[in-house]
Amino acid sequence: GVDLQVCTSRNPTCCTKKMEERYQTAAKQDIQQVLQTSSAALKFLISRNAAAFQETFEMLIRLAENYTSTLFCNTYRTMAAEATVHVQEFFTDVGLFLFGTDVSTEEFVNRFFDTLFPVVYNHVINSGPTDISLEYAECLRMARRDIRPFGNIPKKAIGQMGRSLLPSRTFLQALNLGIEVINTTDHLHFSKACSRALLRMQYCPHCQGLTLSKPCMGYCLNTIRGCLADVAEVDLHWRGYVQSLEELSGALSGAHGIGHVLLNFHSLVRDALVQAQINGPELLEQVNKICGPPVWKPKQSPGCSFDQNKDNQRLKMFSRDSEEMFANRRKEFISQLRLYRAFYGGLADQLCGNELAAADGLPCWNGEDVV
Repeated sequence: GVDLQVCTSRNPTCCTKKMEERYQTAAKQDIQQVLQTSSAALKFLISRNAAAFQETFEMLIRLAENYTSTLFCNTYRTMAAEATVHVQEFFTDVGLFLFGTDVSTEEFVNRFFDTLFPVVYNHVINSGPTDISLEYAECLRMARRDIRPFGNIPKKAIGQMGRSLLPSRTFLQALNLGIEVINTTDHLHFSKACSRALLRMQYCPHCQGLTLSKPCMGYCLNTIRGCLADVAEVDLHWRGYVQSLEELSGALSGAHGIGHVLLNFHSLVRDALVQAQINGPELLEQVNKICGPPVWKPKQSPGCSFDQNKDNQRLKMFSRDSEEMFANRRKEFISQLRLYRAFYGGLADQLCGNELAAADGLPCWNGEDVV
């Protein structure tokens, strides 16, 4: 092999140009594999927790919906069938927002109370043997924000939902971003100079029959640091990312935490209904001014159609200690993630120390010879 490009030597060589090219490909594949192996535990930690947190949020939403529908079934039975439809729509919106759809919390909280008002008016404030017409219900829906039948409770709900859902949504998005970063750095594009340096370090000794010798530690570090120069730049940002996740995790707990807010939403709704009942006569007057006297149609009020037993066992088990479980899982995840804070800064040391370089005191390849 007189025409070798990289593995040239004074000693006789077993390599041809074709072999050198194949070794070049192998060297890059080896590094790719070593990179993926080194990040596998970190990637698994984040992706496993992202899935677990998403499942927890889904359970919280279903539990909160269950509580709210049960409130109507137990206390306001005549309007339960109509109200639970709006409850379902509301919690569907909560889920869409949490899992990244571009909806506004203010908008869907307002929409819930807008659609609830005609139902409450029909069954609580001005209940009669007949139902209000669809056109009249629409007038009430449009007028809800001016009439304010539920006092300041919708405003309170908007504040609570915004404060609790946004950090949770950001937390999930951040975990998915972490997985993306690792996927990107797992599949690096190596420069020509780096590819040659990897070939010299890993396979050139084979051309001299030295198939068992590993590179010396210092030589390995220099080569790998050169190849991972772009990845090293991620280090500062990765440290910031881990710190931000710690801070974000703190924002998910306590009175503004998602568990607390969602599982107590039904009591806000109850307070809103009580408020409307208390202000009943006053509301009738206001409604008459804006929408005129009610236009009626034949009554069709089915009872409570909500199935309270649907996966109740699982929900009950989950609800008993859901907040504590969620808090513990978060703390455990953050403390494990902290161990990877310097992951990108120490990647070259990790690769050479664990996989690539010869152990201290053993003969090793220095790029020219075994020493």
